[in-house]
Amino acid sequence: MRRLKTALSLSAGFAALVTYNPALAQTSGDQAADDAGDSNVIIVTARRQDELLTEVPASVTVFGADAIDKTGIERADEFVQLTAGVTIITGTAEAGDTQINIRGINGTRDAESSVALVVDGILKTNTAQLNQKQGTLRQIEVLKGPQGALYGRNAAAGAIVIQTLKPGDFLEGGIEASAAQDNTYKASAYVSVPVGEGSGLVLSGSYTTSDGFFRNSFLNNRAVVDDQETWSIDGRFVTQLGDDTELDVKARYADLSGASINFNASFHLPNFAGVNPDFFEDVNDHPFNFYSNIRPTNDQQTFEASAKIEHQFDAAVLTAWVLYSDVDQALTADGTSADFARFTFPGATPASVTASNSCFATTAALTGFPVNSPGFVGNNPVPFIFDPANGSTFGPYSPTTCDGTQYQIRNQTDISAEVRLASDSDGPLNWQVGAYFLNIDRDVGVSLGADLGQGIIRELFNDANSTNPTTQLYFDNFNTNVYAAFGSVDWEPSDRFNVGVALRYDIEDRSVSNLVPVATDPFTGGPINPGQAFGAIADQSRTFKQLQPKVSLRYGLTDDVNVYANWGIGFKSGGFNNQGSAAVIDQNFNQFLGTNILIEDVFDKETSSAFEAGIKGSLWDGRVTFDLAGYYTQADDVQFFEFFVGAFGLLRIVSNIDEVEIYGAEFNTNIEIVEGWDIFGSLNVTESEIKANSSRPNTVGNKSPSTSDYTINLGTQVVAPIANSFDLVMRADYRITGPTFFHTVQDDVGPTLFSGLLPGSALMLPAFVGDADLTPTEREAFGVLDLRVGLEGENWKITAFADNMFNRKYLNEVIPAVEFGGSFISPGGRRRLGVEVGYKF
Repeated sequence: MRRLKTALSLSAGFAALVTYNPALAQTSGDQAADDAGDSNVIIVTARRQDELLTEVPASVTVFGADAIDKTGIERADEFVQLTAGVTIITGTAEAGDTQINIRGINGTRDAESSVALVVDGILKTNTAQLNQKQGTLRQIEVLKGPQGALYGRNAAAGAIVIQTLKPGDFLEGGIEASAAQDNTYKASAYVSVPVGEGSGLVLSGSYTTSDGFFRNSFLNNRAVVDDQETWSIDGRFVTQLGDDTELDVKARYADLSGASINFNASFHLPNFAGVNPDFFEDVNDHPFNFYSNIRPTNDQQTFEASAKIEHQFDAAVLTAWVLYSDVDQALTADGTSADFARFTFPGATPASVTASNSCFATTAALTGFPVNSPGFVGNNPVPFIFDPANGSTFGPYSPTTCDGTQYQIRNQTDISAEVRLASDSDGPLNWQVGAYFLNIDRDVGVSLGADLGQGIIRELFNDANSTNPTTQLYFDNFNTNVYAAFGSVDWEPSDRFNVGVALRYDIEDRSVSNLVPVATDPFTGGPINPGQAFGAIADQSRTFKQLQPKVSLRYGLTDDVNVYANWGIGFKSGGFNNQGSAAVIDQNFNQFLGTNILIEDVFDKETSSAFEAGIKGSLWDGRVTFDLAGYYTQADDVQFFEFFVGAFGLLRIVSNIDEVEIYGAEFNTNIEIVEGWDIFGSLNVTESEIKANSSRPNTVGNKSPSTSDYTINLGTQVVAPIANSFDLVMRADYRITGPTFFHTVQDDVGPTLFSGLLPGSALMLPAFVGDADLTPTEREAFGVLDLRVGLEGENWKITAFADNMFNRKYLNEVIPAVEFGGSFISPGGRRRLGVEVGYKF
């Protein structure tokens, strides 16, 4: 509550600037892609029907074609930063790894998204597509609050609705290119051409390359930490199959290559701080250095194709579509096992002897190599608590071979279809009914291998005689079938009053098959998957069902001001962790340390009940627009990602938080000072509390993970004619993101693997000395200023831009590995200056 009052008092100081861009806020003035000539009329489709933005009974942020152009936004990580109450984590582990948090409801790594992505009326279901470029953008709508009644599964937090360029009956096109620091180059182009009578084609393509912000000091300062190269091509063909029928066919291919796992480690062991203060480090003060001996890689290939048909009846429209999507992802990287001595000591197999020899040899050769403090490379790789004089503390991703290697894949194919019949009349009653089907076929594999100095073999299982023998493997096939039926009714007895009721019922049949061969780990002598201790892992299946209602009300106080309220249920299906995960946690932590961590191989479905009420409108002939909303959400069995490391290697888990309470308030506004000059901003304040958590009972009372205390957006835009043929365009966007904990364990103290090891070590210290305090894992509040200044003519533009103008150093993500006694932390983007040119015809 203290932070709630603090943030609210801060908002008073911003009242003159208020909140959000004229072309960006949900109450903005000229954002629509094509609005009938009135710049104060914005048509949105977020609720699956054309509506005036001012009359939608929900919080919606809209970016129209002009806003997209003047801000330069292309992907979710860019427009999310311009949206109140929404934050994003993307690209830290790999390009397809994206989690979006809207008002405290967070997406979960290795589970499903909490945000529906809808492009040109078609629902996409792979979380890897959330932060991909989606073609030539014309409008983006961010709808907040549960949208399950409209979009079903994975819309508990909201929906992102995107419209791309639709071909017309005339030729048009454009090209843009930019160059910036860090060898960052972008180019994109599109052309829209009519193809005969009643048909048209849009082709677009893009290319991006960058060396990234960071370098690997061990690999000759090469740009192999966060470098990336992507290209894509999109096609859209629309044709009239008669006077009443339209066919819309799309296809897209994208390819990405670059780096992965751009993390450092930070320790949180207060009782070691007397030896070196960096053993108890605030994550916000960490100096980033990268020096792994393995060049991390990330590859992603995406292909998707869809067809949508619309047929107009006398009083209704029938819409049917089908989508095929295939996204294949893989990454290679250094491992995390050096400090747990998995490859340090020789065993009974030749592979273990070879790995040990390599570990000792590379450590001796690199003695004294500068690694992040409190780490150090000693004369030998024995953990320093067992050899204080000559041993080492590496941290993960060291320049030696002692870490081992990791290879991960996530290959997913989706086939989905929907049919919907909606009313099409000007009467007071509008309705729609429909059905939906989805099949997901997903392979997920995580393989840990020994680093023998000969690189990574890109196979999940390599035998003991190979140059990269496998020591641990999680590999499963997940299959999902979704069946849903939905409907809604909206009644508008007068221009001032509207009530809507929507209902959807989802059934998800999920199954998992373990694909790990029955084999012996050449380093531990046990099975390569701990779940195989008693033989092969059996197949499993579960069915998850959920009814998702939504009720909304709107009342017009005046022609320009509306009050609204809505309530709905959100749903995210349960699923399966890599089979064998529960056994690893129980053996390595509960039995060894006496912890009471509850992890299951099956995680439960997540549901939420959310209420929102607000007022929105405009004043002084539309020169001031505003939106004020309050919300309350109770979420049950919240899905939460956890990361565990130890002598067993690494493990990615989805657990459940039994109950979380979330409430907050949000304000958006835009003021047109004079024609061509706008100031704008937004404020969101969110309070949250974990009410029950059987997975980690000691976290009750803590905040919902990955939920920022507040977000503040301030900005201004000036469009000033300086000649008859062109304008001066200046824009500034300043985003403040409040303090954020990323884990359920926050200002808590608990045992770590060091607690279990210290009593038997050479130091002979009591167990509590190894306990961790995770208070320093909270990401501090930070602000980022983006600037754009340029000249724009009718068909051309040239713009200079500065991303993160003041070079604010901040963290993109913090992943506490609680029982490791530290966190894996990833840096945010640094300052980047560049210039952009564009031409349209």
